[in-house]
Parts: sequence; C-alpha cells; structure tokens
Amino acid sequence: MKEITKDMYIGEVLQMDRGLAAILMNAGMHCLGCPSSQMESIEEAAMVHGFNSDDLVKQLNDYLKSAK
Repeated sequence: MKEITKDMYIGEVLQMDRGLAAILMNAGMHCLGCPSSQMESIEEAAMVHGFNSDDLVKQLNDYLKSAK
C-alpha cells in the first residue's frame, strides 16, 4: 500500500481511493473537482484552507489502512 505524503497532489490522492474525497471535503476542500485543485499538494491546500497538513495526512493514511 502506498502511503500519502503532504507533497502529493490532490488528484493523485483521489486516484488512490475515491473514499478519500469525504475526508478532504470535511477538511474544507469543497472544490475537489476544480482543475487547479488536482495539481495542488496536500500541504498547499492545507495552507490555503487553514488546516494542519500533518493531521490531514494522518487521517487519509488511517482511512487507507482501515479500508484494506
């Protein structure tokens, strides 16, 4: 299983598992379908939306581990 890092692009993360979209949306990222968000890293999105990228990465990876 590949692990998500904060330098990964949103589009890349969404391709791993579409269930991750709910976590991103709960963090305030409601523009996941926007073309520019697809080339934005987790860290960049965190900065723009005012949340901690390390916390979000942990939530995303925890989801992937539980989805096995």
